Amino acid sequence: MNYDKLKMLLKDQLGEDAVIENADMRDYTSFRAGGRANLLVIPETLEELRYTLYMLGRASADCNTCGGCSGCGGCSSCESPAEEIPYMVIGNGSNILVRDGGYEGVLVRLGDGFDYANAEPDGSLTAGGAALLRTVAVAAANAELTGFEFASGIPGSVGGACFMNAGAYGGEMKDVLTEVITISKDGSVERLVPANELELGYRTSALEKSGDIVVKAKFMLKKGSREEIENTMKELRRKRNEKQPVNLPSAGSFFKRPEGHFAGALIEEAGLKGLSVGGARVSPLHAGFIVNEGGATGRDIEALMRLVQNTVEAKTGIRLLPEVRIIGREK
Repeated sequence: MNYDKLKMLLKDQLGEDAVIENADMRDYTSFRAGGRANLLVIPETLEELRYTLYMLGRASADCNTCGGCSGCGGCSSCESPAEEIPYMVIGNGSNILVRDGGYEGVLVRLGDGFDYANAEPDGSLTAGGAALLRTVAVAAANAELTGFEFASGIPGSVGGACFMNAGAYGGEMKDVLTEVITISKDGSVERLVPANELELGYRTSALEKSGDIVVKAKFMLKKGSREEIENTMKELRRKRNEKQPVNLPSAGSFFKRPEGHFAGALIEEAGLKGLSVGGARVSPLHAGFIVNEGGATGRDIEALMRLVQNTVEAKTGIRLLPEVRIIGREK
């Protein structure tokens, strides 16, 4: 199966607006930088997501030349290898950079049908994989449920937050997450997975290995005072606005925290605060952030990343590792 046939089948099933060709990923990532994707697919329901993943898996298996085989990678009539079509789910795009050469494949982004947050009678809260964490935090506050305030300023979605065990201000997803519903990368298996089976660690989970996609999550919270919850969220927002460059495009904290250290402190001590490459700069407000000051390319951001990594390693022996996922090809 080739791109044209795949595109036609997806549009027939999901609708024209759900399949975007040559998608400019600057419009779908918080960095507002980088290249294009061959296709961006936005399913709105679980059935559409299942179909999308099934067709993408089939497209990667089928022979591209005659369309007469179903996974052998070639056949006696054409002796042509299959054309693999890579694909991945990107969540809200708040922790990803697509290189300037673009992504030669298909990116899948969960649509509005996965964007909800509902309080339950037992004190839990369920949310779709595309729900923004701030949306979940507001829903919790409205239901007088406390425990999710720490995530109110994290610029990501529920699915991405579970994938990387997102955290801030002393809290992490593993503190409140009880279970998720996932779908396998090929769309064939739907599972309810208890949180204790997700191997949630510092900015990591078992989902990285499995490739399973979170479509729904359940959080167990506690009854609290709405006024106190909202005051806590306001205070965290004040701290974030004072100390982080929230007014410029970025992917949040760019580097993982090295054991026993803070990435921002190491970068600042290395004299790199405010350093720029092209339109990308180490934030003068918080050295743990790389920001797009205007017109930054993916190459600018990667070059600045490597410069920071090499300088910090030369001075301290510590190699900083990015939290941000960098995909695609060089231009």
